[in-house]
Amino acid sequence: MTTREDSLASPADAPVQGYCDTRFAAVREQFQQNFVDRSETGAALAVTLDGDLVIDLHGGWTDAKHTKPWAADTIVCCYSVGKAICAILSWRLAERGELDIDRRVADYWPEFAQNGKADIPVRWILTHQSGLPAIRKPLPRGAMLNWDVMTSALAEQAPWWEPGTAHGYHSNTQGFLIGEVIRRVTGRSIGEHLQSDLSEPTGLDFHFGTKPEHDVLTADMLPMQQPPDFRRAPPSALQTLGNRNPPHIQSGPGSQNTREYRAAEFPSTTGHGAARGIARLFGALARDGQLDGFHVLDPVTIEQMSQEQVYGVDYILGRPTRFASGFQMTMTERPLGPNPRTFGHFGGGGSLAFADPDARVGWGYVMNQGRGGWQHRHTRKLLDLLYEAL
Repeated sequence: MTTREDSLASPADAPVQGYCDTRFAAVREQFQQNFVDRSETGAALAVTLDGDLVIDLHGGWTDAKHTKPWAADTIVCCYSVGKAICAILSWRLAERGELDIDRRVADYWPEFAQNGKADIPVRWILTHQSGLPAIRKPLPRGAMLNWDVMTSALAEQAPWWEPGTAHGYHSNTQGFLIGEVIRRVTGRSIGEHLQSDLSEPTGLDFHFGTKPEHDVLTADMLPMQQPPDFRRAPPSALQTLGNRNPPHIQSGPGSQNTREYRAAEFPSTTGHGAARGIARLFGALARDGQLDGFHVLDPVTIEQMSQEQVYGVDYILGRPTRFASGFQMTMTERPLGPNPRTFGHFGGGGSLAFADPDARVGWGYVMNQGRGGWQHRHTRKLLDLLYEAL
């Protein structure tokens, strides 16, 4: 009997393509193996070393039926990698003197001062200390696609804990919070500002809100798989609320592939990009902040934004998290290589962007077949092999 899986095109029919320096041959072999054992459907990996692109690989399929091979210019939803992109945009404004990271949010967004939030600084949004991981007031279905509805609800919401006294992952709300600050400062939506301030000048193929012409380049997101030994801790009440209000804020299988979802400027979750652009951007942050002659950030700013702000048991997730001002940081419980200053952000299922200033490495990994859990072993295998070769 032929099963559906047996009927799919084999990984050999969509071989890994692209460039890989021979020094990192083991990384390429593992990247290929991820398709052979079907832990990946489609994916891309790019790595820069001291500004040079030493790995630029892609393979597999952009769809569940294995009809369209992943191409060099394929983009895909990167989930929470978008949080790090928001942080970079925030720090670029700060470096130009348009935004003060330690100034009150309400100074830029007056409505935010409601219900005990008047003194929350912008930094606490970036460090998940603002106490706003969820919205209490029931919101209508589809509200997460309506910017004004979401930001108005967050302006009204009282903090769930005393701001600054604990950190808890603002999975879905952080992008709206920092995105509204950016909108108030620049007069542009977060998606518009990303394009004009960073993506277009650098050729960074990353978007908050894609256009219909991007659909032909966009890989479908597939239902999340769970590893055989996956044991998920029961979510906290706040985590549950944050994921259910508004209804379907954590969209079900297939909904991420709709035009409505892809067009939404939902920066905590709907950022779409390609591995190469992500690696080039974070490679610049791992060096001097220059990307092919374009100034991304000063080294002094990079040092400031990547300093540890909080490290300990997360109020929402119930496990350790370590954050700089807008970035996840490497930690013993989930290392990003051997160097303590590495910063970046995972996306749901295993996408990953990071900068390692000590090794001068920039990393971008994207895929369309996510796995549950937070250790992302399939990504970690590639990462470990990279550092073994350095």
